[in-house]
Amino acid sequence: MRAPKSRSRRRIVAAALLLLPLPCVTVAAEPKVPVVMAFYGTPLEEPWNMVIHTALEGEERAGKIRYTWKDNLAGMEAMGGAIRAALAAKPDMIVADAADGDAAIRALAAANPGVKFVIGTAATPQEPNMSIFDSDLAEPAYLCGILAGSLTKSGTVGVVCGKSEPHVNRTINAFIAGARDAGPGVKVKVTFIDSWYDPPKAKAAALSQIAAGADVIYAEREGAIAAAKEKGVFAFGNLADQFAEAPECVITGPVWNMTPLADYVVKQAAAGFVSAEDLQDFSTLARGGAALAPFHGWETKLPPDVLELLREKDRALKAGLMTLSPNTTLPTGD
Repeated sequence: MRAPKSRSRRRIVAAALLLLPLPCVTVAAEPKVPVVMAFYGTPLEEPWNMVIHTALEGEERAGKIRYTWKDNLAGMEAMGGAIRAALAAKPDMIVADAADGDAAIRALAAANPGVKFVIGTAATPQEPNMSIFDSDLAEPAYLCGILAGSLTKSGTVGVVCGKSEPHVNRTINAFIAGARDAGPGVKVKVTFIDSWYDPPKAKAAALSQIAAGADVIYAEREGAIAAAKEKGVFAFGNLADQFAEAPECVITGPVWNMTPLADYVVKQAAAGFVSAEDLQDFSTLARGGAALAPFHGWETKLPPDVLELLREKDRALKAGLMTLSPNTTLPTGD
């Protein structure tokens, strides 16, 4: 018996469909999660390190990177050796501090052109794969100087800083400019402790400045706030919000936010993109890379005219109506 014609036609159509080319189905690739390794020259708790570490931890919590780190790598040999050993694991990105290891890091970057190097405190990028970054706290430091020059009763303020390097000098000179803009007769005492992390030495330097008449201390280095707390004078923190160290003394301070920069370089690493860029312009008030730390209620204690002057200068800097001339020369105190 013959099959009905309709059934035959269905078989012919089905056979013809089998001969047609199958559509191309594209399966979206899983986004790459880059391996990021960070190397810090001083103990992790040093505020400069903690800003970077906190930002990278945030990227890891968001599932954007896999992150490991090593700290206390003072000197070129320690820093270079740690990075060299880590490169055997083929990371996608190296984040490191070149303060005492610039030459070693540059040599390793040149020998590993496929790895993205993002290096702090280095002077210049290096083709094809070494970008540079640094904190630039000049703008919020200037604002702290406005406060210091307005609030001092003795007419003398102090600054305790680490080592004389361009990014430190730039920040301290901005603070001094702010203090003198607010109080043209204000004297500024500047002490370098020649260390990135030596809290006892920083405290001793601040105590000496207070004994010489300073009633406001800018603690550019960790340890100086302890002296301000002991003697009951105003203080400004640095790099991170340090209010909790002495709530009765710490008004605010320049804060560095690494998150905008971290987001940028992590996206590049996820795309397998290496570059040699100067990334220091991420650290500005306008881009959110720098700010004043929260006042934690101090805004209600400050004289209204001082607070209004501060807000006026802050608005002008963010809007580009006021710019600070970078001054990286050695800060000179009185």
